[in-house]
Amino acid sequence: MYQKITIVGNLGSDPEMRYMPDGTAVTNFSVATNRKWSDGHGNQQEEVTWFRVSAWGRNAENCNQYLAKGSKVLVEGRIKPDPVTGGPKTFLRQDGTVGASYEIQ
Repeated sequence: MYQKITIVGNLGSDPEMRYMPDGTAVTNFSVATNRKWSDGHGNQQEEVTWFRVSAWGRNAENCNQYLAKGSKVLVEGRIKPDPVTGGPKTFLRQDGTVGASYEIQ
């Protein structure tokens, strides 16, 4: 079986690159995607979904070199589920609401 996800959005922060002990480059960054629509009463609505992205090897080096906060990106990869829940990683926001984020490799 095979899964693939494609997202288009904006970088939420500058990419952070590090090297694994074996010398493999890894770059992490966050991408925000948004959707806008009008509800039944004509009010504008907006929904923002955040994704955590991990790039490896040469892709990691390119991401670190060419991307910066606010850059528009198209990312293709696979969703990596949270090992504890098997779904998205959930967290508690400062205002007390529950949020979820998705990791793409």
